Amino acid sequence: MKPIETERLILRNFTEEDAEGLFAYTSDPRVNCFLDGKMDNLDQALAEVRKKSTDDSQIAVALKENNALIGELFAIKEEPDTFSVGWNFNAAYEGKGLARESAEALLRDLFTEQGARRVYAYAEDDNFRSQKLCEKLGMRQEGCMKEFISFTKNEDGTPKYENTYLYALLKKEWIS
Repeated sequence: MKPIETERLILRNFTEEDAEGLFAYTSDPRVNCFLDGKMDNLDQALAEVRKKSTDDSQIAVALKENNALIGELFAIKEEPDTFSVGWNFNAAYEGKGLARESAEALLRDLFTEQGARRVYAYAEDDNFRSQKLCEKLGMRQEGCMKEFISFTKNEDGTPKYENTYLYALLKKEWIS
């Protein structure tokens, strides 16, 4: 992918140097939807950044000042003009507007460079940070899917299904 720069960030492909940064926020996932991406050691993180480095839909978010990985975005194209987006950030960088800054840059690129007509995101009903980010990006909540998906299990071993909100934004809404 062609790197995207903002005031404080660079959005780019992953590199091997990102393994430590990736491990920092995947070793202890803060929300259930990232449990399957939990890393137990640096070797796993290195293998993951190698895999992500060849996939332009997986976007590393790094600080411009030192190129340190602080999080990631994804933008998966669904034909012909719809993208599913999401994010995962290191909690140490929370509260500084960096997730919003990177997501706004991604939306701008999707709508102006990649021909997106519609962008959507999912946020589980207990993931308040992601819900708030969607709203700050101008996305509207289109609905709540009850017991939509399971990322973890209840104490008795049965799947724990989570309610999931769907947020979306159309290009014509983004422009106005």
